[in-house]
Amino acid sequence: MKAPAVKTEWEPKIVAFLCHWCSYAGADLAGISRLQYPANVRVIRVPCTGAVNPFYILKALTQGADGVLVSGCHPGDCHYLAGNYVARRRFALLANLLDFVGIEKGRLQFSWVSAAEGQKFSDVMREVTETVQALGPNQRLVQKARRA
Repeated sequence: MKAPAVKTEWEPKIVAFLCHWCSYAGADLAGISRLQYPANVRVIRVPCTGAVNPFYILKALTQGADGVLVSGCHPGDCHYLAGNYVARRRFALLANLLDFVGIEKGRLQFSWVSAAEGQKFSDVMREVTETVQALGPNQRLVQKARRA
């Protein structure tokens, strides 16, 4: 007797670079408050969004991530004074580059979440996941497996 076919819905892989001081603390508050958000987000804690090299984002996309989120302190509240301003300028250029090479706009997203905004963090994670899921799997930058 054959086992019934199980239909599984595709779930996106999302990499989130979170500022240690604000967005990561917001994620912690969301967890402490038992706020639900999708489990398919992989968090990478960084000291500041200004420390996120654009090559990290490209590497995540080429290694199979379907979407990338960069989230940090609100502009003007950076613990490193101007890190989030640097990040905002840098990622505006990167978003334009990705658009130029044909990567959909929703694959790379930015948000500003403070340590006291656990609910906002949960909402942002849900919105990012829904946006990336609507785009489907990332097939543009993903490197094909090399044959040995």
